[in-house]
Amino acid sequence: MDNPEIDTNSSEATLSEVDPIIKHFESSLHNDQNWYIALLETIGAWKRAQETFNGRIYQYLIGGEAFDWMLLAERICDAVPGMIPEDEKNALLFRGLPPINLTAGKFKELIGLVKYHNYLNYYYGITAEEALIFAVEEEIRKEKWAWGYAHEAEATNEAYRRIYGSTFNIMLRHFRRDKNQTQNKSIDLTELKEFAYWRFKYRLKMCEKAKVASDSRKAINWLKNHGVTSYIQRQDVPEFFVEPPIEEPPK
Repeated sequence: MDNPEIDTNSSEATLSEVDPIIKHFESSLHNDQNWYIALLETIGAWKRAQETFNGRIYQYLIGGEAFDWMLLAERICDAVPGMIPEDEKNALLFRGLPPINLTAGKFKELIGLVKYHNYLNYYYGITAEEALIFAVEEEIRKEKWAWGYAHEAEATNEAYRRIYGSTFNIMLRHFRRDKNQTQNKSIDLTELKEFAYWRFKYRLKMCEKAKVASDSRKAINWLKNHGVTSYIQRQDVPEFFVEPPIEEPPK
């Protein structure tokens, strides 16, 4: 199957576009192809950035750049009930554990180069950005426990202040104002992802390079320590992971 890039000019997938892709996936399963390989090939052939399926809105491309491949994997798997081993499917969708080990190069080949780069945007811009919050919250809790004081409600806001210089609510207001979105009292999962990606870009723009590098490595270490896997080739690690060299004072 071809590996087209996601079409950001048309947000809704039509049945005539989606059905052949799903039918090809079903055919691959009937022909005893490994379901995970067939799934990644199907993801590679997908073109739409968003669709509504069974009354649910699926936003696969966040901020026009970050590809939520696991959400698309869930959508494709749900289209073929009973055809995928339930335990393997749940391990992938709920714990991020694939049924077979693939190299990053093979993953890139199966989903296509463009989607792979969109996947990198999602991993670093959303998955790792959320992990950074969790990592700093853990640091704060340890500090407060050492002082004999722990207040769970303040850990998130303190983490936001340390990373971005403002609290969660202030950053959320800035994000919604920047995106011309309504200042609602609630926030859904899609907006949370968009908010995370916006914070990631904000951090790259506003923070010192050394802090960006340090915080980014902290997030990735947190993910590794919690068993979150990724398909990233060494040469694709972004430049913001590298701290700028310390300049020697003139003699």
